[in-house]
Amino acid sequence: MSATIKITSASHHETIHIGRILGMIIKKGDVICLYGDLGAGKTTLIKGVATGFGIPEREITSASFTIISEYESEIPFYHIDLYRLNDLSSVEDLGIHEYLSDDGITVIEWAERLKGSIDCTVKIEIKYLNENIREIIIGGIDEKDWNNNQVDRERLS
Repeated sequence: MSATIKITSASHHETIHIGRILGMIIKKGDVICLYGDLGAGKTTLIKGVATGFGIPEREITSASFTIISEYESEIPFYHIDLYRLNDLSSVEDLGIHEYLSDDGITVIEWAERLKGSIDCTVKIEIKYLNENIREIIIGGIDEKDWNNNQVDRERLS
């Protein structure tokens, strides 16, 4: 059963750990849409997700200048950063729909720029609370899957 999960992260390390857990839960064909202000921690969370697919953290960088980054792994991993795009026609010109296939994982930063033109299977909002603390709200994952992964529930719930 799909649920909305709220987590407080108190550090960069915890945000990556939360991403790792997500990386263990998401499946081929999932489209993960991230929302949050500049500096909220979207790329940090994606680094954790990518490690679940065998992609080293250091290889994931903000895609703001390249817009679309493809990573080789057992399951193709696509990181799309829409920060620099101003309108929906720019998004459509990129051919983003080509990256939304059943054989890969697509993670989209600044998904609000899509204006609902793509169906996201998982939606994540990251709220900047202060310099170190973030509230991460995850929708579209099975709560049972989340709870079955090795999570320090007292610290990460």
